Amino acid sequence: MPKFYASVAAIALAALLGWQGYRVLQAQSTDAFAACRSSAVAGGQIGGAFDLVDTSGRAVTDTTLLAKPALIYFGYASCPDVCPLDNARNAEASALLATKGLQVTPVFITVDPARDTPAVLADYAGNFDGLTALTGTEAQTAAAAKAYRVYYQIPQKRDPGYTVDHTTLTYLVLPKIGFAEFFQRDATPQQVADKTACFLNAQ
Repeated sequence: MPKFYASVAAIALAALLGWQGYRVLQAQSTDAFAACRSSAVAGGQIGGAFDLVDTSGRAVTDTTLLAKPALIYFGYASCPDVCPLDNARNAEASALLATKGLQVTPVFITVDPARDTPAVLADYAGNFDGLTALTGTEAQTAAAAKAYRVYYQIPQKRDPGYTVDHTTLTYLVLPKIGFAEFFQRDATPQQVADKTACFLNAQ
């Protein structure tokens, strides 16, 4: 009997693995971007509606901002290390794409609106070629971060130089499609540009 149950379990496991493999292949066959993807995102939809303001204080929504492809990064202007490096990387990737005739906007959304006013972000964005920087009320920036499943933690006791722990992913978002891919910190400008070009050319 134990051998019988083991055989049944083995058959059931093989059937399950076969079904899962079939579903993966089926999803890939209907995914126009399958050849471009290098990540698998679990946990539901990423991205969504937001209402923010730009460095001139003008209202910006996801609809107006994402009329063109964008590389979106969440952080804060006084971040001492990762944020300037990541924004510089995204700006450089956008410049590389421009040489191929592909227009992609690097976007920086603050998770620290108490310090990152439109004027502060205007100075900050000036350090990066083509960067669009956005802020808003705490509720507005929190809603944007939640839509993209961005983790961040602002300390309750805030000394003047407080730091903010936050997610350091960059999100590729395409018009009429929405979230398409994310990039880790170790991706180079050329890698981000090449992968983004793959998505744009596959549309």
